[in-house]
Amino acid sequence: MSPISQSEGVAKQGVIVVGSGLAGLTAASQLISHGLTVRLLERTAKPGGNSIKASSGINGAPTKYQPISDDVFYADTVKSAGKAMSSLTAHRETLIKTLTSSSGSAISWLAETKGIDLSRVAQLGGHSLPRTHRGSGQTPPGFAIVSALLKSLKESPFFHLHTSCTVTKLLYSNNRVGGVEYTCEDGEQKELHGPVIFASGGFAGDGEGSLAEYRPDLAGYPSTNQPLPGSQSLLTAIGAKLIDMDFVQVHPSGFVDPANLLSPIKFLAAEVLRGEGGILLLKGKRFVNELDTRDNITHAITTTDPNTTSPKQWTVTLVVDEGTYNAAKSHVDFYILKGLMKKTTIADLGEEALRSIQLYASTVVGKQADEFHRTSFGSWKLTDPMLESVVYVGAVTPVVHFTMGGVLINEKSEVLGKDGVKIEGIWAAGEITGGVHGGNRLGGSSLLECVVFGRIAGDQCTEYIKASW
Repeated sequence: MSPISQSEGVAKQGVIVVGSGLAGLTAASQLISHGLTVRLLERTAKPGGNSIKASSGINGAPTKYQPISDDVFYADTVKSAGKAMSSLTAHRETLIKTLTSSSGSAISWLAETKGIDLSRVAQLGGHSLPRTHRGSGQTPPGFAIVSALLKSLKESPFFHLHTSCTVTKLLYSNNRVGGVEYTCEDGEQKELHGPVIFASGGFAGDGEGSLAEYRPDLAGYPSTNQPLPGSQSLLTAIGAKLIDMDFVQVHPSGFVDPANLLSPIKFLAAEVLRGEGGILLLKGKRFVNELDTRDNITHAITTTDPNTTSPKQWTVTLVVDEGTYNAAKSHVDFYILKGLMKKTTIADLGEEALRSIQLYASTVVGKQADEFHRTSFGSWKLTDPMLESVVYVGAVTPVVHFTMGGVLINEKSEVLGKDGVKIEGIWAAGEITGGVHGGNRLGGSSLLECVVFGRIAGDQCTEYIKASW
């Protein structure tokens, strides 16, 4: 392919952003703030990606809503990354430092610049302190953030959204990415020229492709993701390095819909339900610290026999009391509306469950230490559980949820080749990337990753354009 000239490039068509989840929208917002034109390509019919479904919140520390000095966010993230820290240690440490040290400014940008309510703070599993932000109203945080950014972007004459457009190739010449080739809904192939920010998401829904290749042991698990192919091959075709592709997060709680028990696609039961006090029961008994990391909770479930094999799923009961319900009312009401949870009494769960809930309630009020070492109980208020006590319950099972692996980037969101050298003209942010989370992602850090590295990608791309085009 012949070199792409400047007249065909950014001066004419702007920056190309691939993917309309939070990482892509953040990058687009940052580019537009610098006066650049953005052409955003989204392969589905509607923008928002998986980000728009995010239900627990976004991490940040310290912030005006959580002003406590938080010097352990970095340590919590390193601990969560686990054994992955033994390789590329210095590189991972830099990525994690970038993520955590930029978290406060990420919350400020969303709340103060974009006007998004993030005033409620909760503590999720794997966190030493409350630092996961969401709004105080009824709107889930993913929808609130994504819809606000989309609204702002659509008001700008510099923003052009193209849906039902699938990128099929990166245009690469003279050691530089200079555009993309994509296919429209009607099958027509087109090209756009300019630097590229890749934010197309992970491969948790690619059950017969990347997931089958890198984690065949997860065959048969349901997923929270739509069945779409991963995009990593587009990046490896130009020499990008992949990392951590076998690190796939199986979330411990995807709802088992009573109306469609064997659906392979599950709706996520937000971690905030456990963060605000909810508990998990297996055959009527608590069996784990509900605020442990996702991988540890999942392991505690999957070491028991599944109830079904196609899909492979377990039946775990999620229980919240009235206090937890009030703290996460918008979530629970939505799940009830969808038929995924119901309001009932402990009598519906049986005598074994009553004994477990009574033991938990006595722990909450400080009568004894929790046998599973849980120390934070959120908003749980039920202190004297009886058979007639009101609770809200739903059946959940582990689900393939998030892929920690992807293309390797540096702290500038630059895509790195197999030799560790950056590839010019392309940046990446969000779940398409690897190295940030290691073996396990903390709840609330996926949206954070999108904002932190999406903003960085937008800024770095702007600097590149000033210097190179």
